[in-house]
Amino acid sequence: MSVASLAGFARHPLSHSIQRWSAIALVGISGSVSAQEAPELSDVVVNGMDQQLPPQVASTATKSSMNLLQTPAALVVIDSELLQSQGAQTLQDSIRNISGISQAGNNYGIGDNLVIRGLGVNYAQDGMYAGGGLGNTYNPTRSMLNIDRVETLKGPATGLYGIGEAGGVINLIEKQPQNEARTEVSANGGRWNEWGVAVDTTAPLNEQLAYRLVAGHQQSDGYRDLSSERSEAYGSLRWQFNDRHQLRVQLAYIDDSVQVDSVGHPVRIMNWDSASMVPGAVTGADLPNDSDGDRDGKLGIQLSDEQRQQLADSIRTSDGLEPYDLGSASLISPLSEPNEGTEQRIKLIHEWQAKHGWKLVQQLQQRSYESEFVRQTGAYNYVYWTRSGETNADPRAPLLVDGELYPFAVRRQEYRGQVVDEDSWQFFADVSKHWNLGRLSGEHLLSLYYDQRDVRLKSWSAYDADGNSGDNPIPYILDMRNANWPTGDFMDYDHSLRSNYNKELTAQGVSVQEVFYWNDRLTARIGLAHTQLEQRYQHLGTDRSPGSTPEADSNDSGNTFNAGLNYLWLPELATFVNYAKGRTAYSVLGSVTGDDDRPDSESKSLDVGVRWAALEGQVTGSLVYFDTRRTNLRYNNPVYNDNPDDPEYNVNVRRYFYDDEDKTRGYEFDLALALAERWQLTMNATYQKAEQERSGENLGQVKGIPKRFANLWGRYSLPLSQLPAPVTLALGVQYEDERTINSSSFGVDDAVVPEYTRFDAAISYDHEQLALQLNINNLTDETYYSKPMFLGGQPGDPRNVAVSAKYRF
Repeated sequence: MSVASLAGFARHPLSHSIQRWSAIALVGISGSVSAQEAPELSDVVVNGMDQQLPPQVASTATKSSMNLLQTPAALVVIDSELLQSQGAQTLQDSIRNISGISQAGNNYGIGDNLVIRGLGVNYAQDGMYAGGGLGNTYNPTRSMLNIDRVETLKGPATGLYGIGEAGGVINLIEKQPQNEARTEVSANGGRWNEWGVAVDTTAPLNEQLAYRLVAGHQQSDGYRDLSSERSEAYGSLRWQFNDRHQLRVQLAYIDDSVQVDSVGHPVRIMNWDSASMVPGAVTGADLPNDSDGDRDGKLGIQLSDEQRQQLADSIRTSDGLEPYDLGSASLISPLSEPNEGTEQRIKLIHEWQAKHGWKLVQQLQQRSYESEFVRQTGAYNYVYWTRSGETNADPRAPLLVDGELYPFAVRRQEYRGQVVDEDSWQFFADVSKHWNLGRLSGEHLLSLYYDQRDVRLKSWSAYDADGNSGDNPIPYILDMRNANWPTGDFMDYDHSLRSNYNKELTAQGVSVQEVFYWNDRLTARIGLAHTQLEQRYQHLGTDRSPGSTPEADSNDSGNTFNAGLNYLWLPELATFVNYAKGRTAYSVLGSVTGDDDRPDSESKSLDVGVRWAALEGQVTGSLVYFDTRRTNLRYNNPVYNDNPDDPEYNVNVRRYFYDDEDKTRGYEFDLALALAERWQLTMNATYQKAEQERSGENLGQVKGIPKRFANLWGRYSLPLSQLPAPVTLALGVQYEDERTINSSSFGVDDAVVPEYTRFDAAISYDHEQLALQLNINNLTDETYYSKPMFLGGQPGDPRNVAVSAKYRF
């Protein structure tokens, strides 16, 4: 595993067509110094069970080779050996090794919904678009089957990867063909009927051609019936047709089916301030009925003394404050259908080493993703709440059916069915040139990109009687602890088409970057980029708005930059500072109003860090202070009024403000060590204040984002005289601070997902052709919540024993 601040990312988007490519007037450059010209320095990298942390250069931050200790950027790199020792099969399993990454707040349980520093994430495969993090709509899951390492760049990439999120980029580096023939077959199994098989084979075909084929199948019934099934195949061919030109073709096909849980264990809506109560013993007399104290003639539901006592008896101290523990039960009914996702990718990479040190890398990728699912997106258990002067007013009240009270009923259910098709084209061209001028050396780099994404989305909703006045609503769940499930199919109930649109986003740009080395100690980097964004949106008609509307277009263009300095105080001690500004498209899936040259959101990040390497590279680490922000967020102007019949009519006032902000400040610590030829340890820790600024008001810590989290994974190689190779013992610890899931609009102002500490362990044996491993996840059977939901938490798996075997030949 490499941990620290590495450097910027590699290759990104493609081109829509050759004609469009020729129309692009935007180009990009990024710079860095050659590995040969940089001093020999140790890096923050742990490669598998190596007993030493070897030197390494990286190209992630600048698209060109640069030593870690000379790179002014924050990057964490995880290698496949570390992931394998942890039994990691998905990106979700891998993030424990990366400082600054956590689950998104208000996580709707769909795909890899992650954040870096509390802000948005771009996903990439070898630097090219790999699907978005799109909140509560479709979002693919990503496995580690074909991944050699994971590189995470913090903060905006300043034009190197096209439009980007403020938090950074998670770049999955895929396996490549090798010149030595080898094959590995593997199998694994675990609890909940989990099993999988895979094959990874590579070989040269002749002196110029080499191939690699990776394929596998994995499935599980899942804890709480959160089932998953995934089949995937990857093929790559490398053609080195002379000493200057190399061509690679990469193909991928993924077909997965993943059950969606958007509710988890829900927070019961118990508002302790409504009756001036404190958590603890509650009697029926503490739950007064609505007495129309506000004299508006409206009353909430009226409960008898017996019903009030029945309701009081159901209340726990943690209600309204933490999720209600349903154990292994869930609120996923048979109406829910797993996310059926299909992804296809084809990518061409051409590398040309021209004369006089010039190098050209061109990449073209076409990606298609189809998704279809039905999920339960609303399910609320109302207990006691005085809202807007009314106590327990329908439909935000405990459920009464024919005079009978159901304290644990689930109301206001919504099921949402969604079908999405996304097609994207990306093209990147990167031209680089190393140069020397006396004691000064460096590199020019010019990058040009084109990125087009087309989305076709349809979404239907079906409700229970609280949201549906038709004859066939979704039935209420009368007791969430032992649910009575609705029967049939989602479409059998009253449903309506709620979203139906086409959305196209086009981005094109150019960036230039220069890296300077002076006196082998000072590294300077500066990059400039220009980006043009265009969005086209067409509403195609819904049940509420049946007619199609004319296409609405929006465009925006702007400049971004990156500037950094790195200074080597000692051969193994460096400090750096980096300031970057990026930009992204506003609401990739949202509607477009037709505003011309709208101020798209920008991202800004200041990083100040120190890196070190000690004991000849056996101990490496970094500590980074960061201030990362997403700015120019849109919100409604309260003074704007376009109703001429209203006395406050004021259409001349600007409709929107664009000065909202999401900002996160904090520290990231990463450490890796390999000592005494037996011990290896990697750890990271993060402290962050992720806050929102709305209408000039600081709303405090962002919902669902922890302030503190830390992870450790230690390995010890134990020699045994009876065995030709050592047995490796491993122990891991994960700590996550509490995360808010409060909602004032639902009467739970102080709800949180509690903090937790989880332990994992593993034992493995690897000798020549055979490798065996046993992983024990959640060693102490800790009860915890792995993800924050909208008003709840998704329970983490209880203790799970998994075994795996590999055979190489």
